Amino acid sequence: MIAAPLRPLYGFGERNSGSWLLLRSTKAAPGTEMPSRTCREMRPGTLWPGRAPRLLDAPVINPFKTLLRTSKRSGKRQASAILLLQRIWQPPEPKTKGAKTRAKPLRRKVSRSTLRPTRPEPGTFVDGLFSSPHGKLAYKLYTPTGSSRRRLPLVVMLHGCGQSAADFAVGTDMNKLADERGFLVLYPQQSTSANLGRCWNWHSPLDQKRGSGEPAIIAALTAHIISTSKANSTRVYIAGISAGGAAAAIIAAAYPDLYIAAGVHSGLAVGEVRTLRGALSAMRNGPRAAGVTKTARPPPCIVFHGDQDRVVHPSNASGFLSHLLRSSPRSLTSRTQRGRSSGGREFTRTVYGYGLRDVLLEDWTVHGSGHAWSGGSPAGSHTDPAGPDASREMIRFFLARKRLVAKVPRTRAGA
Repeated sequence: MIAAPLRPLYGFGERNSGSWLLLRSTKAAPGTEMPSRTCREMRPGTLWPGRAPRLLDAPVINPFKTLLRTSKRSGKRQASAILLLQRIWQPPEPKTKGAKTRAKPLRRKVSRSTLRPTRPEPGTFVDGLFSSPHGKLAYKLYTPTGSSRRRLPLVVMLHGCGQSAADFAVGTDMNKLADERGFLVLYPQQSTSANLGRCWNWHSPLDQKRGSGEPAIIAALTAHIISTSKANSTRVYIAGISAGGAAAAIIAAAYPDLYIAAGVHSGLAVGEVRTLRGALSAMRNGPRAAGVTKTARPPPCIVFHGDQDRVVHPSNASGFLSHLLRSSPRSLTSRTQRGRSSGGREFTRTVYGYGLRDVLLEDWTVHGSGHAWSGGSPAGSHTDPAGPDASREMIRFFLARKRLVAKVPRTRAGA
């Protein structure tokens, strides 16, 4: 609504009379000189320009009631606009004592530390069940004794056929080493619904590639533990025995951005096996003749195998060297060491690499040992306590390697 020119009330028609004028929105009287102001500019209590104001003896009248009454008489639809102006111009009503006010709900402040996942207590061996789009997987996680502040390396251990996560932990004594060297140990456990013998399905094509089957589930579980248990993402390793060893080699090759190195005990290298029949043939007779096609460079690997193994043929250990030779035209250097363990087992240790520092493969042949974890505890299944300590040697090999992270150079402010 555009306001009409204003005229003064109570007979004060002089512009410079200095009176306190109460205005209403009506047309100006003939011959009356009015300033070019609108109702929006002239709020109640506005003083007319001129001399100093003086109080009036006239009664105080609410101008909004006058405006409303005038609009009703004229028959024009101005009442809603006038009421809106009244709401805008009138001061807020003072709050009376004892008036009920609606209390604002209290919001509890949640610190970031409460939202952040916490690592299990030191020295605990907890059970868990992990779910992912690729399936569910039970696991056990050991947290070593000591400080819970620093980020710890993580070692993933895959059991063999017929074993459980708890049995494999006892047989390898890896938890005792974790307390000594300071690292987390994750034991995924195969379900009988996925395999009746609790074997990892390393021979299935769906379980041999990135983003599919068991490699995807175990990789997702590893990432989950890194996040929830404050593990060091630059020091993550994977190892296993028998079917677990073959699965560890496949998973490490499929996820080189996650696992730094692999350990395989009495297992098979990544090869041409695509069926259960082919897997059984390779286990009995050894790998087929090595191909000539170039392969991707495998992650650093440490291999243990007993030369009296009747379950997985000892010649399968040569598949790791064959894979490494086909990955690069560069010539490998090797160093061989022979010795005897404290339990009386003789062994041969051969190291392959591109120089003394760049070791890519460490191959241990335990003479006289069968299909068993070398140097393991007799309290667990499939162990050979007389052999060299495979657990300790794997941890030595693992912790000597760390993924290099590119550092952002620091710059001065304003540079």
